Amino acid sequence: MGVYVTHAKEETEALGERLAQELQGGGLVAFTGGLGAGKTALCAGIARGLGCTDPVSSPTFSIVNVYRGPVIFAHFDMYRIQSEEDLYACSFYDYLDAGAAVAAEWSENIADYLEEPYIAVEIEHLGGDERKITVRGAKSL
Repeated sequence: MGVYVTHAKEETEALGERLAQELQGGGLVAFTGGLGAGKTALCAGIARGLGCTDPVSSPTFSIVNVYRGPVIFAHFDMYRIQSEEDLYACSFYDYLDAGAAVAAEWSENIADYLEEPYIAVEIEHLGGDERKITVRGAKSL
């Protein structure tokens, strides 16, 4: 487990870029953290670290945004997902099975359906631009 405090969006993105090294062969990062915590900023760093060139945005309304690169990066918002059937309907398992790097924001909504191993990231907004980011399951960061 690692605990990191970032003081700017750029630092949060840089941590995401380092985290991307854990996802070069695919895998899952499950995020928890409230609105504005910095989940999408961390995902922007992951995308950059994976070599994706598409602009990163929150998948709130689309449920999934897919970014192209040497490793496909599927960025999910699970806020409105309520069942395993919903996970199948939005192709969550398809991306994992295909070896994509997958990020799931609001992963507490799908916790009952997640299988190890995966990387768990909890982001806490400390005020201003400061974030406390706890990472579990990463081999090195």
